Amino acid sequence: MRITSKGQVTIPQAVREQARLYPHSEVSFEVLPNGDVLLRAAAGAVSPTRRAFERARGSANAGAFKGMGTDEFMKYLRG
Repeated sequence: MRITSKGQVTIPQAVREQARLYPHSEVSFEVLPNGDVLLRAAAGAVSPTRRAFERARGSANAGAFKGMGTDEFMKYLRG
């Protein structure tokens, strides 16, 4: 893997999945005494599905959802 001229790298999908890193996840880096770099998911990393439900939690009876069909509500949840 190469570091781009902007200092970016692509984390392989299998690694992202195993580490539960989702788009827009916050990560932290720690340089160990031997020079190795440790990448960690920052506390509070949330899956896109959980984020959608958190956004909608407690709002099912809100006026904005009155008369909204299932398809419309699912579209809202999916962003």
